[in-house]
Amino acid sequence: MSNSHDLQTKNKTLVPVIIIAGLFFIFGFVTWINGALIPFMKTINELTDAQSYLVASASYISFVVMALPASYILNKIGYKRGMSLGLIIMGIGALVFIPAAEARTYWVFLTGIFIQGVGMTILQTAANPYITILGPIESGAKRIAIMGIANKTAGALGSLIFGAILLSGIDEVKEKLGTATLEEKTVLLDTMADSVFMPYIIMAVVLFVLGALIRKAPLPHVEAEEVEETATGKTAKTSIFQFPHLWLGVLALFVYVGAEVIAGDTIIAYGISLGFTGEEAKFFTTYTLMAMVATYALGVFLIPKYVKQTTALIVSAILGIIFSICILNTTGYTSILFVAALGIANALVWPAIWPLSLDGLGKFTKTASALLVMAISGGAIIPPLYGRMVDSTKHELVTSGIEQAEAMAAASTSSYWILIPCYAFVLFFALWGHKFKSWTSK
Repeated sequence: MSNSHDLQTKNKTLVPVIIIAGLFFIFGFVTWINGALIPFMKTINELTDAQSYLVASASYISFVVMALPASYILNKIGYKRGMSLGLIIMGIGALVFIPAAEARTYWVFLTGIFIQGVGMTILQTAANPYITILGPIESGAKRIAIMGIANKTAGALGSLIFGAILLSGIDEVKEKLGTATLEEKTVLLDTMADSVFMPYIIMAVVLFVLGALIRKAPLPHVEAEEVEETATGKTAKTSIFQFPHLWLGVLALFVYVGAEVIAGDTIIAYGISLGFTGEEAKFFTTYTLMAMVATYALGVFLIPKYVKQTTALIVSAILGIIFSICILNTTGYTSILFVAALGIANALVWPAIWPLSLDGLGKFTKTASALLVMAISGGAIIPPLYGRMVDSTKHELVTSGIEQAEAMAAASTSSYWILIPCYAFVLFFALWGHKFKSWTSK
């Protein structure tokens, strides 16, 4: 009897899981083209390293600004209409790239990226808790790992497609810029900027069509209150501030997203700094994402049947620390491979932190989800810190008489130490932090 009941439940959740996986595919595609956009923007707008990493900031800072408003919007209009609204706003953001390329103005590009981020915030605030509470909490990491496969496969495709469109010929352009007159320089950079027109028009059309279609999708109505029965403790909690494990989860997610974005978005620029051509380096983000996809697939198979969510998180954090130390102590292609290997360390962190943080939240689940989505802003703050460290270390090395190219490579490598404290905090959350269900020790 229970077997047929399980089968019915699985069949009931299969279609929603496929639809939500489609949404994760979309925001994976849009998020991970940043790896190609960063060196592209750096060239066409003649930026420093720290300025170029504002591409990641513009996308991720929207999660801070919009997460709580998104939670309010979802309470008013529900998950399904919220997802539709998110897709349409992302489409509007894609259209802003057209005037941005026309004017070759950096802040207009950043505005388009920010608007896309606002749409993604609404999508993420709806989709993550929806998939977490669609079935039992113990298998939450498994469902989110399936979402991760869709997200990162799309990211790998996005970075390859946009890498091919935006970075083809970037090396020749850079070479010509060194000797070009002001007039020739303008023509070269304007031509390069024009390459964003067609892909972003297509992206906008696809997002608008999907925004309309999702309204008709067969998504069942699920409510967060269903998690109430797992609430711990005798006394009913009256405030979101009474769940220390949630707040530690938010902080763990914040440093993790920063580390994940560094692994995916700096690897192309890092490869170029080590002397690889743009043509060779455009594939590097795909390495990171494919490492994540393979590990997600492993997670779907292993969690929760063979490996607990917490164990997966502990192993991930330890691997993150080991790979970060390896990046610092290697050079060339080996160092690139260790940055890509961070994909293995990163894959199961997000799927494990969500259910561990939302466990026992009951009626506070929607607000808690908004806080966890706000933690994505780690991707807005930690990568530019990396960029700033690269700039200042490079400046010190050049001042001390080291050649520009050599200084750039050394500064880019040594600045990866910023990852170690990030993974150390994730390890703390995995071992102890998620167990703190009350501020008073019993």
